[in-house]
Amino acid sequence: MWDAIAEGAAAENELWREALLPADERRLEAVFSPLAPDELRLGLETIYEGYLVHYGEPRLFAPVDADTALLLGDYLYAHGLSRVAETGNVAAVADLAELISLCAQARAEQRDGDGAAWAATASQLGRSDLEASREMLRLGRDGAPLEAAARAVAGDECVDRALETHARLVG
Repeated sequence: MWDAIAEGAAAENELWREALLPADERRLEAVFSPLAPDELRLGLETIYEGYLVHYGEPRLFAPVDADTALLLGDYLYAHGLSRVAETGNVAAVADLAELISLCAQARAEQRDGDGAAWAATASQLGRSDLEASREMLRLGRDGAPLEAAARAVAGDECVDRALETHARLVG
């Protein structure tokens, strides 16, 4: 999975190749993909790496400046969505687009809840009805329903591990 993300980006653009961390400095930690169906994990982890480029500590890349980080993060979002679309799971693409939007809003408003949104979306990717729970985060600023949805599907241990790693990577 990690080679596919890194090599895909490097082949796409010289800036992305230059932003790649040396292989021995990359942190190959799956965060939310273990909660997702196997066929969607690569796309999800690609999108999450884009999220980390925008808002946290990327595991595979070290962009040289803010402009490169913005463009690289957007590229990874698009490439991850494309990978998910290749599976034919249109509902998963819609879930991920909603996730990206919801988390961007949370970050812009400097509030918590993005980890719960990632966990819930990953655990129910392409097969869930998370709109009411997303709306709670969007309007009520309460991520608890999303976290509960993730725990109901993936279990406490998996969700705890993902949320702890996420907190470390995004601060």
